[in-house]
Amino acid sequence: MNLLTELEYLIIGAGPAGLQLGYYLEKSAHNYMILEAGNSPGTFFKQFPRHEKLISINKVYTGYSNPEINLRWDWNSLLSDSEDMQFKNYSKEYFPNTNALVDYLVDFANHFSLNIRYGCRVVKISKDEKFFVVDSNDNVYCAERLIIATGISKPYTPSIPGIELAENYVDVSINSEDFINQRVLIIGKGNSGFETADNLISTASLIHIASPTPLSMAWTSKYVGNLRAVNNNFLDTYQLKSQNAVLDATITNIKHQDGKFLVSFAYTHAHGEQEDLVYDRVIVCTGFRFDDSIFDDSCRPELTINNRFPAQTSEWESTNIKGLYFAGVLTHMRDYKKKQSGFIHGFRYNIRALHQILEYKYHHQELPHQRLTLNSEALTKAVFQQVNTSSGLWQQTGFLCDLIIISEKDKTASYYQEIPKDYIHDSKFGRNDHYYTVSLEFGYDVNKMPDPFAITRVHKDDIQNAAQSAFIHPVIRRFCGSNLIAEHHVIEDLASEWLEDVHILPVLEFFNIQLLQVGYLKSSSAENDESRKHHETMSLASI
Repeated sequence: MNLLTELEYLIIGAGPAGLQLGYYLEKSAHNYMILEAGNSPGTFFKQFPRHEKLISINKVYTGYSNPEINLRWDWNSLLSDSEDMQFKNYSKEYFPNTNALVDYLVDFANHFSLNIRYGCRVVKISKDEKFFVVDSNDNVYCAERLIIATGISKPYTPSIPGIELAENYVDVSINSEDFINQRVLIIGKGNSGFETADNLISTASLIHIASPTPLSMAWTSKYVGNLRAVNNNFLDTYQLKSQNAVLDATITNIKHQDGKFLVSFAYTHAHGEQEDLVYDRVIVCTGFRFDDSIFDDSCRPELTINNRFPAQTSEWESTNIKGLYFAGVLTHMRDYKKKQSGFIHGFRYNIRALHQILEYKYHHQELPHQRLTLNSEALTKAVFQQVNTSSGLWQQTGFLCDLIIISEKDKTASYYQEIPKDYIHDSKFGRNDHYYTVSLEFGYDVNKMPDPFAITRVHKDDIQNAAQSAFIHPVIRRFCGSNLIAEHHVIEDLASEWLEDVHILPVLEFFNIQLLQVGYLKSSSAENDESRKHHETMSLASI
């Protein structure tokens, strides 16, 4: 075996997550290395999605010139300080081809001279005081901290008797002519299932898509991993009587019979009805899971969510193995099927926050923040600068938030940007007596969402009912320790531009009231009247 130089950080996987973290470690001049099994970055995207079309949007023309705002509608770029390394330079398509993303990732790695070793498939990970990693070339790497950025690469197979007889999304034919006049069952109602069905509509005689639970649409849940409109042509063929169907049913058995598949169903909403149906093909499209086979017993991470993800703290560290961290899709464990940590446009911000947490935890670097004068005008100005431009708050609604810590000692406020909400409450920050979180959030609980195309909205000037805003809008919360003290909603705006008096003046008043309550501002009636007049005449330009 060949023992290489010891490392501070070893990253497994040179996909988008590995490259994003490598970018930050390179900028910080840390001793790190990225190991990649393939011969280039982004190996996963050379095979998936199978039909080579991304569902991550690439909106090049937004009407804005601010690159930070434009990241709200650029779901493929990694974060960097280079204008050349924006994905719009690689494709103008709204739903780009996977080849464009692979080209982009290759250039990103080269542009920033990231320290990557290719052709190094990890075969074993163990831990004593440090991590020891063995690759397929018999090289051994020793690292103080290990970051797994491999994604969820192992097909997830539900426990169904006979499911081993079925084909799988990862290797089933994508030539639609191979399915001419066949009856096809697709197991799984995610985007991969509907992507597969859409490809077969013109040739298969019948297509059923089945899972125990009802279909979830992304436009209702606001979760981009649910079924997207770009993949839902199949629904027309179901509702308009074109021989296809979506079944809410548990599959209890699959078996071969007379050259066909006999599949047994127990329907979810049919009063206990059970039925056997015959198909020519059965295709499993139930997603992927984390592959923990490379870990030995000295450092095998605990798993969660049907063993699909490693269990993680709010710092994205393994719950049972110290120094073992996760980046990219694997961090979706913290917001599974709720927010966007399973996608580039979500986890790129998680990784920036992870890097800051690592710098603070191991290298004594304070989390980046801005020091503000303690008054309601300064706080309001900082809040609106962020909610009107931040792409991180926009993409990771309610998961990442800004943090304002009030210092009674020196009468200042410290403003931190885009920190995981759970990390704030789990860390020393959550032990402060007076702090605020600032986030962008949707108003409706997705489980209570009415028809998303027929929502009754509050009037744009109805400040008193701003908390009933259905669309994305800023929410400011004041905490004392873990206790919520006060909450303020900024009323929604069609363009998500919170620039008017109806947005700004209530926030000024909110901060003024909170600071008065704890004696940070004078409380005389004359002072209050003067403050109110100043707020009412304050120019928008100053905010």
